[in-house]
Amino acid sequence: MRVSLSTSNLSFSAAPGQSLLDAALGASLNLPHSCKGGNCGSCRARLLEGEIYYPNGTPLGISPAEAADGYVLLCQARARGDVRIETFDITTPEQALIKRLPARIERAVPLSHDVMGIFLRLPAAESFRFEAGQYIDVMLSGGRRRSFSIASPPHDSRLLELHVRRVDGGEFSAPLFDGDRQGALLTIEGPLGQFVYRDRPGVPMLLIGGGTGIAPLLSILRHAVETGRRRDLTVYWGVRSERDLYARAALERATLEGAASSYVPVLSEAAPSWAGRRGFVHEAVLEDLADLGQYDVYTAGPPAMIAAIRHEFARRGADPARLYFDSFDSAPDALDRQRTRAVTKS
Repeated sequence: MRVSLSTSNLSFSAAPGQSLLDAALGASLNLPHSCKGGNCGSCRARLLEGEIYYPNGTPLGISPAEAADGYVLLCQARARGDVRIETFDITTPEQALIKRLPARIERAVPLSHDVMGIFLRLPAAESFRFEAGQYIDVMLSGGRRRSFSIASPPHDSRLLELHVRRVDGGEFSAPLFDGDRQGALLTIEGPLGQFVYRDRPGVPMLLIGGGTGIAPLLSILRHAVETGRRRDLTVYWGVRSERDLYARAALERATLEGAASSYVPVLSEAAPSWAGRRGFVHEAVLEDLADLGQYDVYTAGPPAMIAAIRHEFARRGADPARLYFDSFDSAPDALDRQRTRAVTKS
């Protein structure tokens, strides 16, 4: 089956039962996407010709009104035959191309009790250009992959910094925490994702992270500041407990040095001794900021946080066209293993 993009001369093949997004990525086309689970809506496209179906029913990330207008989610849609789609946010074919490269773990540094910072060195002879906010996939056996946002900025790409959260029994994270992986050789694909910094001088920016969703926001923050973009930057970071604030020093330093106008940590399971904000991070933003319409909003974190922000912020004046999302879903095979273990233990 042939999938054609109306906004360019690009096309690719899709196998029966293969999602349109997987088919595009397999053809090294970086179409807009984020969570790959049908929750965030980032891979929304308009179906112009042909017919698609969803094997698991209509995903949560698309509303009945959007579906009626011809929109589909590429990460879940399967083609019944040749189709033609209209995608968004890709400006040139060159920006859509993905590379597969070897990468060596230069060093691994514990950032918290369950987050490891790893620094990847790429081949000196290869150029790897990415935009602040994008991510890479680490390739595993059997064609499986794990996605990690790049925490380092594009102008300092000698080493790619990733933040890896430990997952119980995780195929990639568990060996990283349990053994010495320094010097290990990986295969990566990227850059991926359309969650990228938009250069709009003078427009204030609101960065909202949940958990390791702070990683791409650190890349955006450093890129905006260190390349001389003068933007008013406000950062909110939501985690469970105080020990999860692994980037606290860097964000506090950014505030002290004037790189960010304010940094607000929010704990959902705070200890009694915590003197700061409590609850959910998006609720703290809504309590503090009356006029969301003035901001470019960049938010990265778990699907529930993304869904709440999409729903609530537009009602409070935020421009939907300036709400940029990166949803951190677990990989489907990791979820399957977790479900299997839960059934076994029950």
